[in-house]
Amino acid sequence: MQKRILVVVPAYNEADTIAELVNRTKRHADVCVVDDCSKDQTPQILAGIKDIHVIRHQKNTHIAGAVLDGMRYALEAGYEYVVAMDAGLSHDPDELPTFIKAESADLVIGTRGSESDKNKPLYRRFLSMAGSLLMNLILWNPHRDGPRWIRDCTSGYRRYSRRAMQVLTTTPMQCRAFDFLLETMAVLERAGCSVREVPITYRFTNSSLNRRIVMEALRTWWRLSWQGKKAPGVNKDLASLSRR
Repeated sequence: MQKRILVVVPAYNEADTIAELVNRTKRHADVCVVDDCSKDQTPQILAGIKDIHVIRHQKNTHIAGAVLDGMRYALEAGYEYVVAMDAGLSHDPDELPTFIKAESADLVIGTRGSESDKNKPLYRRFLSMAGSLLMNLILWNPHRDGPRWIRDCTSGYRRYSRRAMQVLTTTPMQCRAFDFLLETMAVLERAGCSVREVPITYRFTNSSLNRRIVMEALRTWWRLSWQGKKAPGVNKDLASLSRR
């Protein structure tokens, strides 16, 4: 197995699924689980699984802190790509080869198709569609190295290049929850990063989305829309590197 791709799994109280997820994922790539201060048996289960890297947070940092810490480890360890994956098996580990074989790009988004929508409640389908519509409106770029219209801006099953990781880990990120997915899209787009999409299936399991998280996402979208074409804090040297 080449030291090319690291799968980063943010985990918080995932005792029911973490063992299956990690063991299936290990068949395809190296695994880093970021245990975000779980209160259940997740730490004990991870301790019994061989050949994985575990980052243990002493306090809950939510998805943003977990993903970014996984990226920092990947950069230090020399990985070329990181694939971010949900710990609750809503993302299929057996679809990792799709990301591994995808063409070179700074961001590869796993796009959920109509088959996946059958398992999702109507409100989740609406939120995904609305989120993608709103993000495309503010990130529209006819010169983008990638699709002009990104079909699934809220998907968390993604592959990030080393360039993308460098941009994200050196940019002051304000979001912590679901809206982190929107903020990363904006930061990478405005740094000139390339984008590709690959089809995935999605299994709806449970949802941590609530009214507060949705309102945070809307505020983030409003903030990103007012920032214009340049996201504050993006490292200019890394942004230039991403466009080469």
